[in-house]
Amino acid sequence: MAILVSDTSVLIDLERGSLLEALFQLPYQFAVPDLLYERELVGPFGETLKSLGLVVEELTPDEVSRATLVRRERATLSAPDTFAFALAEARTWALLTGDGELRNLATAEGVEFHGVLWLIDQFEAEATIAVEDLHAALTAISSHPRCRLPKAEIKKRLNRLAPGG
Repeated sequence: MAILVSDTSVLIDLERGSLLEALFQLPYQFAVPDLLYERELVGPFGETLKSLGLVVEELTPDEVSRATLVRRERATLSAPDTFAFALAEARTWALLTGDGELRNLATAEGVEFHGVLWLIDQFEAEATIAVEDLHAALTAISSHPRCRLPKAEIKKRLNRLAPGG
């Protein structure tokens, strides 16, 4: 089973769309680095994620060194983001991120990455959630003031997921 390393932004977007339970029904395993969990997810939200199947991975010393180097080279990235990148890169896992700078780094280093819209497509393809519920979820995600997803891609999916679409 493929393992996907998530950043916090993807998990928050999925929570906004009430898609967390559906996430763990997809044919993937989801992981976060321990530092990201401790700094950004610990508490009720993190416990919910772990109960659904989220795995918290401890980085090796080499992975921590890589994350530290990346942080020095790309100061705009947070430490949790660099840990997620280092984990995905070292273990040849894909990265789930909505962060543009993290996507740029993944592209530059040849690390596979996906985002929320890719997950929407996976939910649709795997039929893990009813189409009308998926439409409502994407509507909720995209209507949040902090949504940074591309409007044209959102519209395309909302049209496709709409009744009669």
